[in-house]
Amino acid sequence: MSDDTTGATATTSRPGLLRTLAHRLAGDDDVLPVEGRLPPFTGATSWLNGDPLTPEGLRGRVVLVDFWTYTCINWLRTFPYIRAWSKKYAGHGLTVIGAHTPEFGFEHDLDNVIGRSRDLGVDYPIAVDSDYGVWTAFANHFWPAVYIADVDGRIRYHHFGEGEYAMTEMVIQQLLAEAGMEGFDTDLVTVEPSGFEVPADWTTLRTPETYLGLRQASGYASREEPRFDTSHIYPEPDPLPLNTWAPVGPWVLASHAAVSSSTGARIAFRFQARDVNLVMGPATRGEAIPFHVRLDGAVPGDAHGDDIDQAGNGTLTEQRLHQLIRQRRPVDGPSTVEIEFDGASAEAYCFTFG
Repeated sequence: MSDDTTGATATTSRPGLLRTLAHRLAGDDDVLPVEGRLPPFTGATSWLNGDPLTPEGLRGRVVLVDFWTYTCINWLRTFPYIRAWSKKYAGHGLTVIGAHTPEFGFEHDLDNVIGRSRDLGVDYPIAVDSDYGVWTAFANHFWPAVYIADVDGRIRYHHFGEGEYAMTEMVIQQLLAEAGMEGFDTDLVTVEPSGFEVPADWTTLRTPETYLGLRQASGYASREEPRFDTSHIYPEPDPLPLNTWAPVGPWVLASHAAVSSSTGARIAFRFQARDVNLVMGPATRGEAIPFHVRLDGAVPGDAHGDDIDQAGNGTLTEQRLHQLIRQRRPVDGPSTVEIEFDGASAEAYCFTFG
């Protein structure tokens, strides 16, 4: 879900060693350079969980700005740490701001942002950045992206993508200490991720995120050329190579997504990963569209994701990321996942894997 596919599993914390590596001699140059000034948030279209914030009003506090969008699997895997840092350090001088910059059209909808923020438990201030004003002010290009400013409003650190959790927390601690903030526990946080938050199995992951809308589509492997913005019945595909997909049955392949034309629309994808996720939802708010998932031609059983049952059945009721498959057994090679919709107007945007 980003311009950057950086990812890393959470580092096992060894605070003593890490802090020793971060020590410097008195009189040495600052370990953390000044990268610029904290830009204003005037481009935000609205604010959630509090009143609008400004760089001037934040003086005297360390500020962590986290660029996110609620369907981004890379951000979801970082969120346990952002949440833990906000909880641990808010009373010691840290302010976390989530800048929600949308990727897909439905993420511009404020009601959707409010609902998903509530469901996910994002309780710190959110700058809703539907017009990319904050994104542009930071000259940002990535989801997720973290920028940390000191109490004087100077950006001292940034990180793009997943990972570097220990380093990021040590930066928070260093900037708080520089400002004379005391009383916080210097041990690094530990988290207990669940669902989408669980780090990817990078040792077996071989399939990249894949968009289905023709504007960004890759890996298309139907026996027929795509018919842009036209309803068409696509044939059963030839055996799919790894990291390719094919629409089967009645589909409209639009620029933004693949959209089912009627019951029986199916997508087949050949992948290698522990997890299979799909950004999808009904085109019309309030609609419910049943769907069914098969893994290598069978019901997924214990390999079902959080959004389907063991028989592979689920229902689309909102536009968001859905977890279809989480394999409990070791992954030792490619598999094929198929998803079939019982109705028209199911929009499938992007597969992600973990």
